[in-house]
Amino acid sequence: MIGKKRMKIVRQLESKKHRLETGLFVAEGPKVVGDLLAYSPAVMLVCTQTWASSHGNVPAEEMLVVSEDELRQMSFLQHPQQVLATFRIPEHEVNLEQSIARAANRLCLALDGVQDPGNVGTIIRIADWFGIDTVFCSPDTADAYSPKVVQATMGSIARVTVIPTDLALLIDHLAEGTPVYGTLLDGVNIYESPLSQQGLLVMGNEGNGLSDAIRSRLTHRLFIPPYPSRQDTAESLNVAIATAVCCAEFRRRVNH
Repeated sequence: MIGKKRMKIVRQLESKKHRLETGLFVAEGPKVVGDLLAYSPAVMLVCTQTWASSHGNVPAEEMLVVSEDELRQMSFLQHPQQVLATFRIPEHEVNLEQSIARAANRLCLALDGVQDPGNVGTIIRIADWFGIDTVFCSPDTADAYSPKVVQATMGSIARVTVIPTDLALLIDHLAEGTPVYGTLLDGVNIYESPLSQQGLLVMGNEGNGLSDAIRSRLTHRLFIPPYPSRQDTAESLNVAIATAVCCAEFRRRVNH
């Protein structure tokens, strides 16, 4: 049986305040927990007997086997998935100089006010798929270690470095010639634009797009054209879908 104290500790991690105070976050389900365990041990792992029976030595400081009902009381999911664990939030010792070097040497993503946890998690998953290992996040972007974001990453949070930062400050200090891309309705067709495998690709807020501060700092304004171009279509693309389209086109250019 799991005590009320432990249950409270987990439930409080829904709050960013408590995540910052404890340095912990929650992950759920065999896929997400399994991917994270491959990179770091769990602080506390809570699982059903079924899950425990099919796993040997689990890298966890504390492991508790509970009933499905107890797991349900702790879970943030509508349908709990046998295992839940708390992990330490990675302390990415990345200063401004190192961030500049990352953008100069490879393609990085940046999120400017992306507030929906599902979108942020999906974008981290997209970054992982397309070999983008760094995602910079503005202060008003949803916290990457909230339960909803972690779940939406489907384990990619274990492999992608997420760096909260002042995007305008970062862009202002990039080395001269480092491209800064952004998607805008008045941009240039992405399929006709020169694209680099280095620099920063910035994706904006779900409703308002890129902030004025970031728009003014772009070196390349991109547009994903609808098809067919002369037909009425949706007003815009979901930001995660737009990110996937852009990343696919950037990576396609590697072999062309």
